[in-house]
Amino acid sequence: MADLALSDYRRLVVKVGSSLLVDNAGRLNRDWLETLAEDIANFQADGHQALIVSSGAIAIGSSVLGINKKRARLEDLQAAAAAGQVQLVHAYQEALAGYGITAAQILLTPDDTENRRRFLNARGTLGRLLDQSVIPIVNENDTVATEEIRYGDNDRLAARVAQLLMADALVLLSDVDGFYTDDPGTNAAAEHIPEVTTITPQMLAMAGETRSDIGSGGMATKVQAARIATHAGCSTIIASGAIEHPLRALSTGGRCTLFRAEGTPAAARKQWLAGVLELRGEIRIDDGAARALRNGNSLLPVGVVEVIGNFRRGDAVAVVGPDGLEVGRGLTEYSDADALRLRGCQSEQIEERLGYRGRSVMIHRDELVLFDNDS
Repeated sequence: MADLALSDYRRLVVKVGSSLLVDNAGRLNRDWLETLAEDIANFQADGHQALIVSSGAIAIGSSVLGINKKRARLEDLQAAAAAGQVQLVHAYQEALAGYGITAAQILLTPDDTENRRRFLNARGTLGRLLDQSVIPIVNENDTVATEEIRYGDNDRLAARVAQLLMADALVLLSDVDGFYTDDPGTNAAAEHIPEVTTITPQMLAMAGETRSDIGSGGMATKVQAARIATHAGCSTIIASGAIEHPLRALSTGGRCTLFRAEGTPAAARKQWLAGVLELRGEIRIDDGAARALRNGNSLLPVGVVEVIGNFRRGDAVAVVGPDGLEVGRGLTEYSDADALRLRGCQSEQIEERLGYRGRSVMIHRDELVLFDNDS
């Protein structure tokens, strides 16, 4: 059994599979959802943050609209997603409201987690919701997706969300209790693997296809999601949700497979930033700003003395100190034109300079990696 304590994780992303929420007739399993809501409420009450990535909209909508998923055209599935999403989020809203928790709906596409500008916008919105103790309910925006609705899955979306939010744990809840050496549904000799430290090509080959008529993801997508998340410093847990209080069960020794991440989300993010090869420009800073960065602070406009290059919000830029050496690099919150307008200004002057209330930092400390120039 893997050594697992959910209380060790500060920020948790929970992915809920369709087969847990919806029966074969397309009806919501509200009783089970109530137990998940209680688990989430208890986790949050202990000072942690949680976000839910939930499947189920197409399954619910197909029942509502009388669509046969196996023979449905793309537009039929998109219509089903639109109809089902309303009921899905409302069910979460009702379940969480019983514990005094507000829910929010977030619809994403892969572009939203991979395009740097959309990435920053999505992270800002989700981060603000979590800071307000709101539980975001995330789903893929199937009503506008094309290829994703046919081949996509919420396992990998959940991994991207975990990466975006720098979450330290991702829990994939479905109808299986972990990773096996073979499909346990067809091979009684398949062995359960409680912990994985390295995801190998052989493991990906061992993962089978989905056996559910309701969901679109199988074990292969879960292992792929684990690979995405662990590379981002986020441990991943594959566990059965086909029981009441699935998170409580994990906390009390429930069976699962833990894909253990090396390092932390922050360290993984910094490592990625340090290796960015395509820098769009430079932001030169003064001595005070350089000291502030060394103390773990974000880069504020007041410390900027010069802006060089052509870049947009979300682009990677070099941060150069007064001695001409590269202090570090990061993702800028402003374009070069706006950065020039804000150069040297106090935070309370940003609205006056730009004509709108902008962000208080030029580069957030979470999107900044510093170099050691003393060695």
